[in-house]
Amino acid sequence: MRTRPDLSMEFEALGQGIARIVGVDEAGRGPLCGPVVAAAVRLDPARLPDGLNDSKKLTARRRETLFDQIMACAEVGIGEASVAEIDELNILRASHLAMCRAIGALPAPPDLALIDGNMIPRELPCPGRAVVKGDALSLSIAAASIVAKVWRDRIMHDLARRHPGYGWERNAGYPTKDHLRALQDLGVTPHHRRSFAPVHKMLCQAKSVTP
Repeated sequence: MRTRPDLSMEFEALGQGIARIVGVDEAGRGPLCGPVVAAAVRLDPARLPDGLNDSKKLTARRRETLFDQIMACAEVGIGEASVAEIDELNILRASHLAMCRAIGALPAPPDLALIDGNMIPRELPCPGRAVVKGDALSLSIAAASIVAKVWRDRIMHDLARRHPGYGWERNAGYPTKDHLRALQDLGVTPHHRRSFAPVHKMLCQAKSVTP
């Protein structure tokens, strides 16, 4: 049984004559605030950073180190979907939009995108293959998961400096106890997703008590 991601799927595709293969993953579907971020990564099998793995299985420090190594030795595209787009489209569609933007930001179009999850974005600009739990199976998707996670965490750290008190530098916008408490005490910021239940409920409560 495979215990770490590898390049099996990438090499299988290469054996079928598919030349440019990228892994695609996103970060930030669950938080109450901030954008959703996606990354597309084409690895060079001869220059793989040591220790690539699903971002969820790595420490923050290790992710930062691997992020720098991936950016230095791979082709990388990064895409975002804003809070306004999340509220307008829903989080799934916005995640797929970010994925398409990440692919569009690559230096050259891929021939195949290995997409983490069980759905392929409708507007994907290249052939795609959905890979359930792909970040634990494919090194390309694992690399994309690291890039997307670190990029989004940096965004949330920056927003935390501008909006202190919510703990975004620690919780990345997820609905932790400290974030929910701050939401009650400090209110909703422009960076909160108004379509998400805790935020929507708070806005409705505020509206109901407004004279």
